[in-house]
Amino acid sequence: MVSNPTIATFAAVFIALYIAHSVGDHWVQSSCQAATKGLPGWTGRAACARHILSLTATKAVVLAPVALLLDLPLTMAGLLLGLGLDAASHYWADRRTTLARLAQTCGKAEFYSLGTPSHPAHPATAEGTYAPTLGTGAYALDQSFHHLFLGVAALLIATV
Repeated sequence: MVSNPTIATFAAVFIALYIAHSVGDHWVQSSCQAATKGLPGWTGRAACARHILSLTATKAVVLAPVALLLDLPLTMAGLLLGLGLDAASHYWADRRTTLARLAQTCGKAEFYSLGTPSHPAHPATAEGTYAPTLGTGAYALDQSFHHLFLGVAALLIATV
């Protein structure tokens, strides 16, 4: 049976990672990284790698005071495993074609294109031209994929 301190550690770690993910993905990530991380070749790979480095650093910076101030019983192995898996999964999804293929495989291709001109019911202005939106299916699937791995990372960090 898992002890209550482990449950509390998992909860504290997940909350810290969730906050750091939002900050790192939206405030720390540069516009250049966001625009080029999905491009083919080394340009896209390098931009995505820079994003993952800054995102993982953000998560470590946010998690450190939480762990210290709450005296969380974390191990270096758990931190490396959890943050490493999270970084790898985030890189994989942010290369874009990989997540698009996963959406296609899972029957979510139409939802993936929601909010874009390629969706059959794309948003349109009164004149019938494309009306950009803040939210897309691709973004929703991207973020939920990341949240899944934040949970896995928190579980590893709390239990290894």
